[in-house]
Amino acid sequence: MDRSLDGLRALGRKTAYSQDYDPGVLETFENKHPDNDYWVRFNCPEFTTLCPITGQPDFGEIRISYIPDARMVESKSLKLYLFSFRNHGDFHEDVVNVIMKDLIRLMDPKYIEVTGTFVPRGGISIWPYANYGRPGTKYETLAQQRFATHE
Repeated sequence: MDRSLDGLRALGRKTAYSQDYDPGVLETFENKHPDNDYWVRFNCPEFTTLCPITGQPDFGEIRISYIPDARMVESKSLKLYLFSFRNHGDFHEDVVNVIMKDLIRLMDPKYIEVTGTFVPRGGISIWPYANYGRPGTKYETLAQQRFATHE
């Protein structure tokens, strides 16, 4: 067994789903290549959350891209975390920012961006985008550039 995975609780065990927003399920593991800049991308095409006003379900896709530093998010724990929004009421813009901030607190990446592409309700689709680059580094400049050119 790879000793760098010691301490992971979700990976390889029976899946237990949280019934409300739960950042406590997120786990990390050691990045074996912290000296390299590279992208890690996750796509969750079946993301659901609830409208905080009506309680109606909102469906969308969450895309997460980041450049790791010392720690990386473990993918099963990320899946459980994203699932925990299923019965949670939050606006689309809030969801994207909460996910980004939780992942920053968890793993302190060099750079991260989170995009939500939500299915139209009432004839309007909402596609919020948030990003972050570590202050005082080239990743802060990257964040500014990507934000300025985001479509």
